[in-house]
Amino acid sequence: MPGKIYSVDQESTTALLKQARIEAKLTQAQVADKLGVTQSYVSKVESGQTRIDVTSLKEFARIYKKQVGWFLQWWLQKTTWEIKSE
Repeated sequence: MPGKIYSVDQESTTALLKQARIEAKLTQAQVADKLGVTQSYVSKVESGQTRIDVTSLKEFARIYKKQVGWFLQWWLQKTTWEIKSE
């Protein structure tokens, strides 16, 4: 898939974004409407074709009723493990 971001950290975060949307029982179109963006944008974020910044992550978290840290859980666990192993 052209343009896909090949980063384990990014893929983990985007997988959690999709999981949170599904848990919130929202479609990509509903999320797009709440964010004021297109459904295509939400799809590209979830597939890793588009990166988001922390401000956008906060908006997704608000819509999904999650803490921002919930989306960073994999990265935080990995980082803690790396610090302990050094």
